[in-house]
Amino acid sequence: MIGFNDALNKVLEHAQDYGNEIVSLDESHGRVLAETILADRDFPPFDRSTKDGIAIRFDALKSPGQAFASQGVAQAGSPQVTLDHNEHCIEVMTGAIVPKNTDTVIMYEHTSKSGDIFTVEKSIKKGQNIHYQGSDINQGKVLLQPGIFITSAEIGVLASVGKTQVLVKKLPRIAVISTGNELVNVEEIPLPFQIRKSNSHSLYALLETEGIAADLHHLLDEPSAIQEALGRLIKTYDVLLLSGGVSMGKFDFLPEAFAALGVEKSFHKVLQRPGKPFWFGKHSEYKTLLFSFPGNPVSTFVNYHLYFKAWLNKTLGRVAPQFTVILSDSFTNETDLTLFIGAKIDNKEGRLMAEILSSSGSGDLVGLSKVDGFVTIPPKETLQKEAKAMFIPTRNLWQ
Repeated sequence: MIGFNDALNKVLEHAQDYGNEIVSLDESHGRVLAETILADRDFPPFDRSTKDGIAIRFDALKSPGQAFASQGVAQAGSPQVTLDHNEHCIEVMTGAIVPKNTDTVIMYEHTSKSGDIFTVEKSIKKGQNIHYQGSDINQGKVLLQPGIFITSAEIGVLASVGKTQVLVKKLPRIAVISTGNELVNVEEIPLPFQIRKSNSHSLYALLETEGIAADLHHLLDEPSAIQEALGRLIKTYDVLLLSGGVSMGKFDFLPEAFAALGVEKSFHKVLQRPGKPFWFGKHSEYKTLLFSFPGNPVSTFVNYHLYFKAWLNKTLGRVAPQFTVILSDSFTNETDLTLFIGAKIDNKEGRLMAEILSSSGSGDLVGLSKVDGFVTIPPKETLQKEAKAMFIPTRNLWQ
C-alpha cells in the first residue's frame, strides 16, 4: 500500500500523447489548442471610428463654434470615403473607416445641427475617437499559443483570423465499465438485493464535460466472462475506467483478470479515504491504461477527480489550478490515511470558506450532491479553524 502523493505521481508518470487532430471551429470549444495562431492582419485592420459623429481635418478648425457642412456619410462595412474640402465634414458611424483626409472624430453629442451644417460646441483634441490601425495587434503577432484551453473567448479570436479548421490535441478513447451482479439499468425496478447503476452514469457525465464521449459497458461477476470482455476492451480503447471488483471480496475478480491479460500493476490500494482499494496499471502490449476504482459511489467520484482528471490535464498539457480554502471549523485526522472530506464553499469577501459536511460514508450519493469538492486532510494532522487546506473542486465554484 502506498501513500496518496506517491500514487498520484505514479499515475502522472503515465501521461500520454495521443497526437493531434483537425476539427471545425465550433467543435474546438472545450478542446486544447495544438497550433500557434497568428494575426492574419492588423487589429483593427484600419483607422476605425469609435463614435457616431462627424470626421474633420483638425487643422481646419480655426475657432470654437466653427461650422462644417456635411459632405456625406461613412457607414460601417463600406469602403473608405474621401473628404474633398477641409472646410467640410463627413458623418461617420461607429466602426466605419475614418475618411481619407480626416484625422479627428467629434461625437454628435458635442455638436449642434441645422440642416446639413454641424457646429462644434465642445473643445476637441486632434485624433480623438479614433482606434488606429494595428494599435491592438500587428499582422503576424502571436495571438494564441499551443496548450491553451479553448473557451468562448478563444473561439472569438479564432473566428477573427478566419480559422474554420483548428488543430487540437486528440482526446483518448475511453470505456466506462461497471461491474457486479447487483447492478441493474436505470429504467429497471430493482429487487430488494439490487441497486441501479450510478457510477457509470456519473463518470460518463464527468467525461462529457471534458468533451469525451465514452462508451458504457457492464461486466457480471463471472471470471471467464470478465477476462474475455476485458481482453476485447483493452485492444479497443486507450483508457478503461472501471468501478467495483477491486476490493477484498470473494467476487472481486478484476485484479486476477488484469494479471492474466498482461496488465502491469503500478499499485493497488492507497493510504486514503475514501477510495483506498484503487488499482492502477498499464497493458504491456497495447499501452491501455486502467483506472480501477472501488465500487462505492463517493470513492469512484473522488478518485476520478484525484487521479484521472490530474492525468488527463497532464496528458493534454493543461495547467490545473491549485485551490486552497479556509476551514470554518477545526478538523483532526487521527489516522495514517489522507482524508478527503466533502465541503461546501462560501465565498466571503474573496475568502473561500469551507464548511465540512457530515456524510454517512462512501455510499452517500445524496451527500455527494451537496458538496462543492473535497478538503484534503493529511495523515495524523489537526487543522485548526481558519487554517488553510488544499481543496479539490468537483463543481464550478463561480456559477
